[in-house]
Amino acid sequence: MNKFKNYKENPMYAYLVLLVLASAIGFQGWQTLFNNFAVDTIGLNSFQVGTIQSVKEIPGFLTFFAVFILLIVAEHRFAALAIVTLGIGNLMVGLFPSFGGLLLTTLTLSMGFHYFETSNQSLTLQYFAGERVPIVLAKLKSYTAIGNVGVGVFIWIISKHLEINYIFTIIGAIVVLMGLYSFTKKPVDKTLPPQHKKLVLKKKYWLFYVLNLLSGARRQIFMVFSIFLLVQKYHFSVAFITTLFIINNIITYFLSPVVGKAVNRYGERTMLTIEYSGLFLVFMGYALIENAHFATAMYLVDNLFFSFVISINSFFRKQADPKDIAPSMSVGFTINHLTAVILPVIGGLLWTISWRIPFFASAGLALLSLYFSQKVRTNK
Repeated sequence: MNKFKNYKENPMYAYLVLLVLASAIGFQGWQTLFNNFAVDTIGLNSFQVGTIQSVKEIPGFLTFFAVFILLIVAEHRFAALAIVTLGIGNLMVGLFPSFGGLLLTTLTLSMGFHYFETSNQSLTLQYFAGERVPIVLAKLKSYTAIGNVGVGVFIWIISKHLEINYIFTIIGAIVVLMGLYSFTKKPVDKTLPPQHKKLVLKKKYWLFYVLNLLSGARRQIFMVFSIFLLVQKYHFSVAFITTLFIINNIITYFLSPVVGKAVNRYGERTMLTIEYSGLFLVFMGYALIENAHFATAMYLVDNLFFSFVISINSFFRKQADPKDIAPSMSVGFTINHLTAVILPVIGGLLWTISWRIPFFASAGLALLSLYFSQKVRTNK
């Protein structure tokens, strides 16, 4: 895996960049349009939105099945098929403008997104090692940001001329074509250690599992309730939400490589400490200060810390048996989604009591994450 002088020379790098761009277009496109489609077009309430968001996480909870699928499908081809599935889900959204229809299409596209993500992380950790790991993870995050910005600009322009359901169709078609093209490629390295084709749960990886569990909860607060706060409480339009997405991803594009280098320089524990300390302040800010401009600022700051999540996988790569990577990524992804399956529904119910409650609970989770991050130890 180190036979290439530069990580960019590795064929798997270009392959993953293409798929990461496709994933960003498909999922960010859906994420950008979802709340306005659900609230303005279909007229769903907070509980229904929370239910759909929980259904979205079910495939993430079931990603451990990827281990068994890899018995019959090569992992790089599995990643491409996952992207095709993501595209099909987007294609279907506009055809079923109802609560039940949105549940079905969300489940489909989420299956593609989550199975790609676990394959993406697995392939990255298999094909790159040492100090290249945080660098490559960060670069892929930057390309995700490029895809997000591209689809955001596209939606911002086209939303003035087309209805949301047609925009879903166009985005879905683009993603399907990118997935099918990738399926024809073969960037494999047969000299790498073969991966275990069974579930791997080891005591020495316990901290990796715990950090994934808490990271999943944090991600849901951002993806579900932070955006929902801006749309339902402050009534931001599609154009404004899209603009925020674009700003966030421009920041991520430039910030991610910096974070990757900082992980190598300062270590995973330091980066995670900064992330969780900052998140505690952000969540408390959401809950305590009722102001549209302040909430917008907190949303932008909230996004800044997403790049820091590469520290968890970098920490895992430094302690993992090379043959454990693929099954461990599947298990880690499943654990990441344990809270994600139930948290949106519970949060949606709590929201009906007070919109502040989910954010106070999130601040508590940030403190818990901070505690466990102090147990991270890696060799320099």
